[in-house]
Amino acid sequence: MPSLKDLKNRIATVKSTRKITKAMQMVAAAKLRRAQEAAEMSRPYAERFNAVMAQLAKSVGDSDNAPKLLAGTGKDDVHLLIVMTAERGLCGGFNANIAKLAKKRADELAGAGKTVKILTVGKKGRDSMKRGYSEHFIDHVDLTDVKRVGYEDAQGIAKNVLDRFDAGEFDVATIFFSEFQNVVTQIPTATQIIPASFDTEGKDEQDGAPTLYEYEPSEEEILADLLPRGVATQIFSALLENAASEQGARMSAMDNATRNAGDMIEDLTIEYNRSRQAVITNELIEIISGAEAL
Repeated sequence: MPSLKDLKNRIATVKSTRKITKAMQMVAAAKLRRAQEAAEMSRPYAERFNAVMAQLAKSVGDSDNAPKLLAGTGKDDVHLLIVMTAERGLCGGFNANIAKLAKKRADELAGAGKTVKILTVGKKGRDSMKRGYSEHFIDHVDLTDVKRVGYEDAQGIAKNVLDRFDAGEFDVATIFFSEFQNVVTQIPTATQIIPASFDTEGKDEQDGAPTLYEYEPSEEEILADLLPRGVATQIFSALLENAASEQGARMSAMDNATRNAGDMIEDLTIEYNRSRQAVITNELIEIISGAEAL
């Protein structure tokens, strides 16, 4: 049974920990608002951009002049997995869930006889993926010194990926990130960015009928210019979604930690009071016994 001094020291330690987790929760809440606004503001642009790109891609079809980023290399033997996580921990299962999805995809591809290459963005993803997948690593992007993610950061990552694609290092590229829903819900997501893949059909929003456009210069030339920007846009959107998801997950995790610390303090305080009462009772019994002996 722990002594009164041990219990008192432990209560003080847990109280100090609770102060830290409470402070981290408040900081995450402050950062979450900005990150959430940035992620939500980027969605309409990304959706409309993809709609235009989808219409252009549909017009080009399987043309021999279709850009390589749209048509692909004609095979899917080598896959590049871009795993985007946080630089820091203490955010619940945020990093682990993204890494888990990437590992599952890597195992599926390896089982199908495909070559897997991994590029990580964020220290936590690198640390997680290196355990068991170190032989697949080709590069890592460090954003430790970046206080607030900007489009230039996404352009740097996109250039790295596009240069490798032009050099023939891979056939298909997929990014892994966490889509922000709310403070308690972040959805691990995988999105193929090379060759370009679009979910929307680029239809008119008012009556659902396809909108017809005439482009000058040709659709192929426009796509050749826009597709690299599209890769950077998708990466930037993923970074913003990750930033919001990270702060939401950290806020939720620190709130749970603060509550658990409070419960632990209550339990330890009850144990301390019981032990103290037992010591006082024993001392009284000894005093009474000694008095009776006299």
